[in-house]
Amino acid sequence: MISHTHTHEIAEIEVGASVMGVGLASMRMDGGRGGLPGTRQRPGQWGVRPRERPMCSMDRFLSNAVNRIDAKGRVSVPAHFRAVVQKRGFAELYGLRALDMPAMDVGGQDLLDRYESRIAREDPFLQAADDMSFFCHGDGAFLKLDQDGRITMTDFIRDHTGITEEVAFVGRGLFFQMWEPAQLARYQAEVRVRLLKLRQAPARSQEAPE
Repeated sequence: MISHTHTHEIAEIEVGASVMGVGLASMRMDGGRGGLPGTRQRPGQWGVRPRERPMCSMDRFLSNAVNRIDAKGRVSVPAHFRAVVQKRGFAELYGLRALDMPAMDVGGQDLLDRYESRIAREDPFLQAADDMSFFCHGDGAFLKLDQDGRITMTDFIRDHTGITEEVAFVGRGLFFQMWEPAQLARYQAEVRVRLLKLRQAPARSQEAPE
């Protein structure tokens, strides 16, 4: 004969097993992310719609590197940057002398499209539209990658950046920049100082007496 206490314990075990079964089922249905080891689900299996593919990090220019200019005035674009160029299907690169720093902004046709889209919103008879066009067209140039992934360092680039023997490449997400290494080191230090002040500002405002 089973006592009332034992009956209650059995009921709790059965309920727990039921909850665990639901949990395991949901794990199996969770796109394979939380499933059991060794189990993989096909998109749409269990009646679950496949999730959208997340943005791949290889679609963005990340990190930084320094490469030396060869005797013919060419520099190799870092391999991980070239992979992004290839993945995004850039036939050639658009380079622009950065407005407020001694660097070249380099990207695909989409970078130029962004500037031209902004110009198109301006009145073409006003000075602002003319200045914007002067900047993104007059201070820009198409840069070609050779078959070995190298860019020729023209005077157009060198005069603005101060680059002589080495080039520092810096990922900026949808585009990358080319710097003279010492100039980049100074700018990196300035950026960190500015960001540190921003981080500390909320803390100081919270500590201030009311």
